[in-house]
Amino acid sequence: MLIALLAAAWAHDVRADKKTVCTITVNSEDEREVFRRNLPQEEFQFVELVERGRPDWLASACRKHVSCDVLLISGHFDDGTEFYSDRLETRESLPVSEMERVACSDSCPGLFSQLKEVYLFGCNTLEAQPLRTTSAEIERSLVRSGHSPADAARLSRLLSERHAESNRDRMRQIFKDVPVIYGFSSKAPLGAKAGPILERYFQSGAPEIGNGRASPRLLGLFAPSSMTVAAGLRDTDAQADYRRDICQFSDDRLSPAQKLQFVHRLLGREMAEVRMFLDHIEKYVGSLTEAERKTSAVSDELDAIARDDGARERFLTFARDADQPAIRARMIGVARNVGWLSKGEQHAELMRMIDDQLGRDSVGSADVDLACALNKNGELSRELHRLRVSSAQASRVTDAAVLACLGSADGHARVLQALASPKDDDVQVAQVYLHHRPIADASELRALTARVAHMHGSDAQVRALNTLASYRLSDRESLEELVRLFPQTKSVSVQRAIAGILIRADFDALAKPELVRALRQYRLKSSDGADLIDVLIRRLESAMVRTTLRGDG
Repeated sequence: MLIALLAAAWAHDVRADKKTVCTITVNSEDEREVFRRNLPQEEFQFVELVERGRPDWLASACRKHVSCDVLLISGHFDDGTEFYSDRLETRESLPVSEMERVACSDSCPGLFSQLKEVYLFGCNTLEAQPLRTTSAEIERSLVRSGHSPADAARLSRLLSERHAESNRDRMRQIFKDVPVIYGFSSKAPLGAKAGPILERYFQSGAPEIGNGRASPRLLGLFAPSSMTVAAGLRDTDAQADYRRDICQFSDDRLSPAQKLQFVHRLLGREMAEVRMFLDHIEKYVGSLTEAERKTSAVSDELDAIARDDGARERFLTFARDADQPAIRARMIGVARNVGWLSKGEQHAELMRMIDDQLGRDSVGSADVDLACALNKNGELSRELHRLRVSSAQASRVTDAAVLACLGSADGHARVLQALASPKDDDVQVAQVYLHHRPIADASELRALTARVAHMHGSDAQVRALNTLASYRLSDRESLEELVRLFPQTKSVSVQRAIAGILIRADFDALAKPELVRALRQYRLKSSDGADLIDVLIRRLESAMVRTTLRGDG
């Protein structure tokens, strides 16, 4: 019995000494399997945290009290918002916001707090490029609040450094106190390429895994693929205070009312710093449900913010001075959400913003996109009279497009003319407008197609044809106009754009032997092999076969 007890105790100690490698596999399994094959089973155990088909797999791992020594994450990370898969059958992903919630809430301490090493196999996971920087209105705001120009410039630089939130910064904040975080500063190798590199690493000597020290051998092998290393943020680091602020938005232990108290305190700071927190404030205040807003605690905090006239005035003054209309519009939205603006006042502020932009004679396609988006529901159309626009301005395509977004019939007609313009910039503006306001009138669309078909072959015509492709043309007259253009054009790009329209049309109506012969006879030679024209021909031929079979039946 004594021997059995000693054996059991020994076995328990061996298991206790094992290091746990946690894996989050949302895309390639290659990296995980190389680790599993090469690490001795008596020293390492593996736990896959992703449970296929279960959306709350991370919370499930937390409830199981999994404690990780090493964490290996594999997934695409191109835009820096989440690890995701390129496989259609895989729906699991790992949003950075969820990682921040877990790290800030301390609701799952075993997963992150005991880590010695993290391996982030995804593009740009440790990219140091700032996601946000200060702009000119930041310095202007600091000067208005009493700082000298030199101090304003210095403080602006400090704010940029503190609020940069590069991918590297965010990973350091999430994996606080972790000694070693491996990742990639730019493009990372896919699993099929990363796997063999890892194999060479394991075969080149004793693996340096789980000891909390960066491996020069591993970094050397992955150096051509931009692998780099960082350490998790520590309480003594300059960014520690900023992490504490950011965690106020994510910490599950804080009630909505407590988070709003923090937002109110934040709004009392230098408005230049408030601007740098705009993403977080906007996201949190916008996430409050109607049910939450009606609770007494949340309602009281919102009332306290709404009554803060000083913060309101400073916030709106800053918003009106913003260099980017999109930022100004977002700040106006926040002001509405915290009770500083009624709906009517919000509309007036937005129209004032649009009027200011039109007055600067610097309207671009981004402004058109913003104006159409802001008037998605047509609520600003009633405010069109507020704009002071001269006839010369209204004749410009960009200005006309903004007016069209706000309900102007004259502006709409001017933009439709611009789609057939020889100027590519004008066509691009029309394309942006029509993305928001598709043509519904069949005769209007027919006339527009005819004008586009008579453009001289150019990049502008290709862009205009690609815009028409989204309409899935079914009008026979329009389709015949494009079929006539195909043999006349001297541009293979125009021919491909025509094919892009025809391939979305009614095949049964188009599937005629004479059309297929014309496509084969007049198609221009392409230097890059088969293209959309070949796909169109094959599909038309298949449609003709189906028609023949139906006729025989």
